[in-house]
Amino acid sequence: METRRKKHMLLAGKWSCYSLLLLLAAVMQTLPGVLTIAGARPLFILPLCMAVSIYEGEFRGALFGAVGGLLWDLTAGRVAGLLAIQLLVVCFMTSVLVQLFLRVNHMNFILLCAAAVALVTGVDFLFNYLMRGYSRAAWYYGTVILPIVIFTSAAAPLSFLAVRWVFERFTRTE
Repeated sequence: METRRKKHMLLAGKWSCYSLLLLLAAVMQTLPGVLTIAGARPLFILPLCMAVSIYEGEFRGALFGAVGGLLWDLTAGRVAGLLAIQLLVVCFMTSVLVQLFLRVNHMNFILLCAAAVALVTGVDFLFNYLMRGYSRAAWYYGTVILPIVIFTSAAAPLSFLAVRWVFERFTRTE
């Protein structure tokens, strides 16, 4: 039988590791020239938040997604809140989909990540390019947004494996 103190220490250790992974993802996402192929760079915050929501449930996952979205807003120099709301909804829906309909495996995570990245970057494209009337918006979508979706989906298993390792390391075994 574990003591209450040990349970709290395991919980604090797990969320500290998740927070460090989130900071590492934010740094990797904002460093110039890191993992750039043809001008496209993967997103690291979104897959990490989705992986946490898969393993931690809808409430904790949605809150972690909101924190990740605020951090992404802060590092991207955007108005705080839009990405936070989007990540909150995406992480909640990811957790619900996995609990009700999908198995937890790499392929399902990659497909969910591709759909979520397409949704989040599509909304960003809609508000920041299409609604403002920029010329060649379709060219931008095809040459920048779609490669980001593909590259992020290819890099998503790294986040999945890291979160799974942290979750298994700090989960009690009785």
